[in-house]
Amino acid sequence: MKRIVLGVQYNGSPWSGWQTQPNGNTVQDALERSLAAFAKTPIATTCAGRTDAGVHALEQIVHFDTELDREMYSWVSGVNAFLPSSIAVQWATEAPHVAREDQIHDAQADFHARFSAYARTYHYVVHNSAIRSPIWADRAGWVFRPLDVDKMRAAVVHLIGEHDFTVFRAASCQAKSPVKQMYDIQIRQQGDLIVFTLCASAFLHHMVRNIVGALIFVGTGRREPDWLAELLESKDRSLSAPTFMPDGLYLARIDYDKKWALPQMDQGHFPGFLGIAAA
Repeated sequence: MKRIVLGVQYNGSPWSGWQTQPNGNTVQDALERSLAAFAKTPIATTCAGRTDAGVHALEQIVHFDTELDREMYSWVSGVNAFLPSSIAVQWATEAPHVAREDQIHDAQADFHARFSAYARTYHYVVHNSAIRSPIWADRAGWVFRPLDVDKMRAAVVHLIGEHDFTVFRAASCQAKSPVKQMYDIQIRQQGDLIVFTLCASAFLHHMVRNIVGALIFVGTGRREPDWLAELLESKDRSLSAPTFMPDGLYLARIDYDKKWALPQMDQGHFPGFLGIAAA
């Protein structure tokens, strides 16, 4: 039995999120249909982090177990032949070995797309312009009021480090603990685009979109930067800003120990996919 790991990129706009649903209109459903068509047998997948409807992935990490003997390039080109244009496998590799059944949830035993990860990075892209642009529809959130980037940068200081992020947690969140380590938040602007890059040990359901929503309140002058500290302390979701739209959210990178030797792309830095250079 082999454990195959895939790097999968997708435009989430046409899909009802990652996780399989009865209607079959999810990224996982489409990927598993394509894997089954290529392999001529059902294949169940596990991802590093589920994404919501409308959320994109520059590099989602997926693993599955199989007894089939195929070249790695075949898992890329063969599966892509059955995938729609909004989803594509970017690379494939074989994990060192497969965990025993009683070790499947032990991140130290064998590679696991979710449990072996130690950090996640998301980009959120905002188009900040008085007039909406159809070019950025489904690819960026839109804010028509001018945003003060310096104030938002002052606000994110309060979020760095280990905190209880209950105030930014969706009511439907199933995470065992709201305590997460926020490693870094960068906010960069080029023209009408503002990109928020957040890196943490893990994220709660809607956490990135809720943080961005709160930062928008600061950026438009509705709240002061210190409000973020007050929100964290309150642990009261009702006191924060509404959940921001999913359009501009991109799962950018999942970080693993180098021992797994994954051929990952460098998507965790400022998003060159938008044609923007880091300043």
